[in-house]
Amino acid sequence: MSIYNNAPIKPAKFSWSRNQNIEDLKVSDWVQPVWETEANKNTDWDVVLIGAPLSRSSISVSGASEFPDYFRRSWDKFSTYNIDEDLDLRALSIADLGDVMMHYTEILQSHRNIHDVMTEVCRRFPTSFPITIGGDHSITAQTVKGMKAAFPDKTIGILQFDTHLDLRSTEEHGPTNGTPIRQLLEVGVVKGRHVHNLGLHGFFNAPSLIKAAKIYEVQYIPLGHIRKQGIRETVTASLEKLQKEVDLIYVTVDIDVLDIAYAQGVPASTPGGMRTDELFAALSEVGKCSAVKAIDFVCIDPTKDTPAMATVKTTTYAVLTFLTSYLRSRKFSS
Repeated sequence: MSIYNNAPIKPAKFSWSRNQNIEDLKVSDWVQPVWETEANKNTDWDVVLIGAPLSRSSISVSGASEFPDYFRRSWDKFSTYNIDEDLDLRALSIADLGDVMMHYTEILQSHRNIHDVMTEVCRRFPTSFPITIGGDHSITAQTVKGMKAAFPDKTIGILQFDTHLDLRSTEEHGPTNGTPIRQLLEVGVVKGRHVHNLGLHGFFNAPSLIKAAKIYEVQYIPLGHIRKQGIRETVTASLEKLQKEVDLIYVTVDIDVLDIAYAQGVPASTPGGMRTDELFAALSEVGKCSAVKAIDFVCIDPTKDTPAMATVKTTTYAVLTFLTSYLRSRKFSS
């Protein structure tokens, strides 16, 4: 695709036959594949989607590399109209840029490709909002590094929805889905006090990880505390604090933040996590924040999902919920 120069990205292996001349649009009719001739000419999209189908770097066995494809296949189950907000997403222009190319055996090469694609996307689509669809959580270290390469003078903060701190030792674990935040802290791309983790709960973070969080000054609020002060209030407070300290905010959503009852298609699913309505409320607050410049959704494994693909559909709903808030707050606010 000429629009990417030499960036390592290719058309998605699945795309819909779209009908745009109808009153009732499905998401499958709305999202435009950028590899189509007319779409290829446009660089002024409101939102761009990037698939990062990597899961070889997952600590636990994972088919998260399959999620970008399943995510796209779920689009015909959703309308662009949100009845709760009386808002139609068709007011946003959105392009599917395709999938980052992955090396069959070399994880580090796949990571470099993710980095390079994110850098190119930020440069080529400077007014567009990038949404990266993982893949396991290792991709986040590369997308954030890619943004930093595109905007070297900008200070980046991270709002992380997760059951885990993702601060495991890189010496022991390398560039896995258990170390993306640690990787960013060790090379100074992000400062620890500019990382806010919301969603930790239960028995899933060892004392050594809490120690690392305190050493790096990572800000974290366990889910029990979040529920006491309110999820919307907690998210808003974290975003407001970050806005005072950084130039742009990157949001990463590990779907394992959800309780296992709501997200069975997750390799590290746990009891005691967020309910779907809590995550949707959080993402509604995220969408309102003008300092948020990118978001990813990671660690969804369709091969472990329910027969009805409940986790896949939940994640698609989460993306659309964020975009509803993004549309209302940023495009219709004035």
